[in-house]
Amino acid sequence: MPTVPIPARHAVTTFDAASRRERFEAQPFLERLVRRVVTRVFNVWVTGATRAAHRLDWFPRVDPYVGYGTNDYSRLICRTVYAPEHSEYGRATRGIRGMLAIPSPHTQVKIRIDDVPLETVQVGESERFDAVDARPDLDSEYAISDTSGYLDLVAEHRLEPGVHRVSYRVNGRKPVRANLFTIPTSAKVGIISDVDDTIMITQAPVLWKAAWNLLFLNPDKKASVPGMSVLFTKLADLFPDAPFFYLSTSPWNVEGSIRHFIENHGFPEGPLLLRDLDPRPKTFIPTGPQHKLEFVEQLMADFPDMRFILVGDDGQKDPTTYATIVRRYPGRVLAIAIRQLSPRESMPFGINPAGMTATQPMPATDVPVFTGTTGANLMKTMLPYLKSHMA
Repeated sequence: MPTVPIPARHAVTTFDAASRRERFEAQPFLERLVRRVVTRVFNVWVTGATRAAHRLDWFPRVDPYVGYGTNDYSRLICRTVYAPEHSEYGRATRGIRGMLAIPSPHTQVKIRIDDVPLETVQVGESERFDAVDARPDLDSEYAISDTSGYLDLVAEHRLEPGVHRVSYRVNGRKPVRANLFTIPTSAKVGIISDVDDTIMITQAPVLWKAAWNLLFLNPDKKASVPGMSVLFTKLADLFPDAPFFYLSTSPWNVEGSIRHFIENHGFPEGPLLLRDLDPRPKTFIPTGPQHKLEFVEQLMADFPDMRFILVGDDGQKDPTTYATIVRRYPGRVLAIAIRQLSPRESMPFGINPAGMTATQPMPATDVPVFTGTTGANLMKTMLPYLKSHMA
């Protein structure tokens, strides 16, 4: 009996659509000039690296990322990159190797969900603003990645709640697989968590320490914030249907390394939503707060009946970002948990001169904000509140 293909379309998300003030032409002259220079330098590097990959007989490989969705649709994200013949995605490697990945643009990818094929409609070049090419819009058995190798699709179909398997295949390679978390409509609470210095110690406020931990530290030696995996496990027990979404300002290139950390340290599984460091034609390279706002707003739109618990730290701008979310989406945030960094984590040499701080003040909102230096501290105050308000 023939299998009916699943229809899919390219995602139109909050981070795809540039607002009027974000468009290139709206920026000051000096910023437009800097953007052009950075973009051209990046393009020169990509061109040279691609030529080197061809000389080495490298060919496209798919790096699959964990997807998520509802009963009616699923969001699937992957990237096509050049790689040697016997390379495999998903191994625990140092971040520097992922950062040097060479994008394979406009690569055909065949996708199947639970062994059912996707059938897509390609409309123009999805990463360019209002650009539709002259080719007719035809149903296709494959999807095509953009100029940076990314593929972001929405598959329109019905799936039972739970974990499903998605396979991605490019010519000349075996299929690679990733999980797809289908979130039930009955789930009324979701957890959105930062990664850097919230669950994984990276010392993000100190640039050189963050760079070392991200790029060169052995993935098996990455340290977890004490007590945070226990806190997340208890949240999963308290809200059995709750999905966990992990946000990070790290680039997609190191998704495998962070995924390895989440599995190794016993955190609940869930989609990772990372940052694209390739200069965008529309909004350039998003800042950390912009990136987090974009993805949280996307999740608010994806799950309109869900209330969220926001978990972050005070080392960057999570308190301010989460306060903005509370103002924009009244009634949608159940609680905020902020992990407080120690002076050793937030200052370059662990020294805290009088009157100086690298951390952010707590947000002033009508939503309860719980603070603590460890997961155990947060559990003492946040869990009793959540239990009493969800009874």
